[in-house]
Amino acid sequence: MTSRRVAISQRVEFLKDRNERRDSLDQRWSPLLASCGLLPVPIPNAPDSTDALLAEFDPAGVILSGGGDLSSQGADAADRDAVERKLVDWARSQQRPILAVCRGMQHLLTVLGAELVAVTGHVAVMHPVRFADGSERAVNSFHNWGFRGVPVDFDVIGIAADDTIEAARHRREPILCVMWHPERMSPFAPEDQDLLQKLFGTRA
Repeated sequence: MTSRRVAISQRVEFLKDRNERRDSLDQRWSPLLASCGLLPVPIPNAPDSTDALLAEFDPAGVILSGGGDLSSQGADAADRDAVERKLVDWARSQQRPILAVCRGMQHLLTVLGAELVAVTGHVAVMHPVRFADGSERAVNSFHNWGFRGVPVDFDVIGIAADDTIEAARHRREPILCVMWHPERMSPFAPEDQDLLQKLFGTRA
């Protein structure tokens, strides 16, 4: 079966000793997405070329990856913020699915009006999340910023013990946000593979 291509954003890293800005993506994304019938196409943090790239390969959906903070929280990532805004605008205009992961969730929900707040106890830990369907499972956590509210048109579908929001879904559009990193689970969680397959339509 041919894999569906998805556009995925990348973090920005600055190497001071080389005066070099680099785009980077966790290598674990590739095997995770391959297990779900998806092929990642990393998008450079070059806003002027984003529209042309999207028009050229017409992805089946968009992933806003994690790693790093937003420009509004002091990070040197204005180019990434601009690219991710273009990815979101394109996907929504084309009615394509969006998965927003950790930093990606922070970007998406703040753009849509949610307030980002400082959180504690969410860096390099595993913790339980209670889901709207009554289930509960442990997820990883690597963030200093989170949410206690979501924009209009979103439902909270996962919450941590401290009542910070761990997952949210748009009521009408195919947009899913999670604060954990599915690619960093070892082995990959079947629940995460299932949500990816459902969102991007690759379930057999």
